[in-house]
Amino acid sequence: MMTVVRVVGIVLHLIVGWFYITTGLVAPGWAVVLLLTVWIALFVFAIRVWRSRPMWVLGVPFLAAAIWVITLLIGGTLLGWTA
Repeated sequence: MMTVVRVVGIVLHLIVGWFYITTGLVAPGWAVVLLLTVWIALFVFAIRVWRSRPMWVLGVPFLAAAIWVITLLIGGTLLGWTA
């Protein structure tokens, strides 16, 4: 059961990664690089806690999605990022 939870977490994180990559359509290059760095750091974190805390692996993509949405909302509101 825990293996399924881990795999689902990683697959969801990879799906969220697609949104991070396509952020270049809305955000400037420096923001895309920063966001991809955050996404990679979260991926490394998920791999590191793979064995010790499998439920955290499932939570990582939700955290990544929240960071992405909040960043784009703040960028659009305060910095004028538009598509």
